[in-house]
Amino acid sequence: MKTAPRQIVAFGGGGFSMESGNPLLDDYVLNLTGAERPRVCFLPSASGDADHYIVRFYRAFSAHRCEASHISLFRREQGPEDLRRHLLSQDLIYVGGGSVISLLGVWRAHGIDVILREAWEAGVILCGLSAGSLCWFAEAVTGFHGAPARVEGLGLLPFSNCVHYEPKSSRRQSYHRFLREGMRPGYAAEDGAALHFTDQELSRVIASRPEARGYRLDVSGQRVVEMRIATTYLGERGVVPAPPFPEALSTAVAA
Repeated sequence: MKTAPRQIVAFGGGGFSMESGNPLLDDYVLNLTGAERPRVCFLPSASGDADHYIVRFYRAFSAHRCEASHISLFRREQGPEDLRRHLLSQDLIYVGGGSVISLLGVWRAHGIDVILREAWEAGVILCGLSAGSLCWFAEAVTGFHGAPARVEGLGLLPFSNCVHYEPKSSRRQSYHRFLREGMRPGYAAEDGAALHFTDQELSRVIASRPEARGYRLDVSGQRVVEMRIATTYLGERGVVPAPPFPEALSTAVAA
């Protein structure tokens, strides 16, 4: 069993399923484990346990010399017999993209939500992209089933979250509207950017693309205040995963 710190790395978009040939985000979370041969379990629940997604995971993480596994909740052969024991024994739990609404429903039906909280509190690193990012927060913006909508997540992180936060996107516009309507303040990340939380505090924003950024969003009256967060591009020479450190906020924009 592991010990603290509790860590979550929430990708706005990226990793093996979105950035073929660019392993920077995946390398980052693997290096955080400190293990020579990390034990990594993939949860493809948001995709309905799509076969092609699982195959791509094994191709990517076998190349990293990991002890890779997955859990399928939509198939008769779900994987390890004791799901709790298996998840608690991992160094990293990696959650794939897809429908966060479907993901949360099946997790709650199988008790995975409770196990993931236990794993997080025990020090197992949690990460994921898209739906696999939204799920960790108290509230999130999902656009998988059409128009962007609000959804309640697991609440490990007491903020709201928006992924694929590209300029002029419908998700960005909807997130601002939801905030004005009472959604709790939170964070957003563009594709290629990831928010690294230690315990329940943002400690670092990292990116696999030079231009990708993360943001903090708050509300002042009826104005949304968007603050771009200083971001470390992982492809720069000499940049390596380091212990979490506070990042300065910059470029506040009221919307």
